[in-house]
Amino acid sequence: MSGANLVPMTEKPDARPPLDHSALADSVEVLDRAESTNSLVTERARAGAPAGTVVVAEWQTSGRGRLDRVWAVPDRAALTFSVLLRPEVPAERWPWLPLLAGLVVDEALGELIGGVGLKWPNDVLVGEAQRKICGILVERVETPQGPAAVLGIGINVHQDADELPTTTATSVRLEAGEGALVDRTALLNRLLALIEERLPLLADADGLRAAYARRCVTIGRQVRVELPADRRLLGRAVDVDEHGRLVVEADGTRHVVGAGDVIHVRATDL
Repeated sequence: MSGANLVPMTEKPDARPPLDHSALADSVEVLDRAESTNSLVTERARAGAPAGTVVVAEWQTSGRGRLDRVWAVPDRAALTFSVLLRPEVPAERWPWLPLLAGLVVDEALGELIGGVGLKWPNDVLVGEAQRKICGILVERVETPQGPAAVLGIGINVHQDADELPTTTATSVRLEAGEGALVDRTALLNRLLALIEERLPLLADADGLRAAYARRCVTIGRQVRVELPADRRLLGRAVDVDEHGRLVVEADGTRHVVGAGDVIHVRATDL
């Protein structure tokens, strides 16, 4: 399947066309406005919705990130959606879901712009300055049909610099250059297709670990890992282990930290 496209800007410099409902599958529900697509898909999962159910919001007003951080964007400026997954893999493979999602986003955005890389555990960054362009949140949900995963993805697409939450963020439009307008419908379809194609990698421990390590910009950097209770770990990120945990070498000792154990991981050698 071909990827998303960068197309010429329309006659309005700030044009942000809506998603094209007719080009999306019946399993994709498009809402004009929603507080959190993850919350909505969680409700549908508990009501028995099948795997592949998707909710996308043109305007997400209170999206949730890791550690319940809130994320909001202007109307039609981003691509914010959640997908219901029911992975048929052992529970110990589930922590790899956000890392696998990062690989999917990395691949899709890499077809549009350069310099894309993955920050452990769940951010997608761009360029030497490592500006954030995408956040990922995966939540486990208990349902009548068994455990399910709600995968939420939020990509900055059409934001201008003054619309971004921090100076360390960016958007596809800013990275692609003036005059670029991204077809968000094509990008959404590309991401959904890649999720379906790459999901079997969850069962391939060695293959997924190697693929992620190749794209992870955290590995090889000096990092400061902020932990609960005002604890910090300073060292060099050297690997990701078989459980998807970051391996940090400090004072000759290797430490492993899981995504649920950390508050922030920041590179200190930029």
